[in-house]
Amino acid sequence: MGDIRRSCIDCVVKNCSRMQGTYPQFCLTTHMDEDVLADAMAQYEDELINKVAVASAEVEAEHYCRFTRIEETMTFAEKIGARKLGIATCVGLLAESRILARILRRHGFEVVGVACKAGAQPKESIGIPAYCTEVGPSMCNPILQAKLLNKEKTDLNLVVGLCVGHDSLFYRYSDALCTTVVVKDRVLGHNPVAALYTADSYYRKLEA
Repeated sequence: MGDIRRSCIDCVVKNCSRMQGTYPQFCLTTHMDEDVLADAMAQYEDELINKVAVASAEVEAEHYCRFTRIEETMTFAEKIGARKLGIATCVGLLAESRILARILRRHGFEVVGVACKAGAQPKESIGIPAYCTEVGPSMCNPILQAKLLNKEKTDLNLVVGLCVGHDSLFYRYSDALCTTVVVKDRVLGHNPVAALYTADSYYRKLEA
């Protein structure tokens, strides 16, 4: 494999989180590009960015290991003043999205959702290979999902199970801030981290 460039993913001490102790030789904190650091910190002077960063830290501190992801999402939305929430959902998780919308509405949020197959455009229309129609003829359209939610002027968009890559396009085209509620993994019941927890046993094939 040759030389591996070490970075945070190779660290086991995590002393940056405690701001004390020694750091690995490859530590990004002790080998920081000060211009990049200064530019990053300057972004928090923006009123919206600062509000989001502070709200995120407050949700973590106030509800650490007590709130579910959905509870944290609602609390975060309240803290940043987001009242109109968009749900960008996979059609395969519409039942879950309906439950999510019901919960959000009961807590006073306005909710609008757009499914990935909205618009019913054939996969071939954008050059997707014909064999891909074996799992369905209609293309996933995350760009349309984003544009429809942009038109609704949502304050915060929630992603529910968009496919790998489709989620990337949705994040790119969404005007509103986004957060993920469900990460799709059909094999593992939408719990992709299970493959990491079992990488030394059942999912050893991932290391092969």
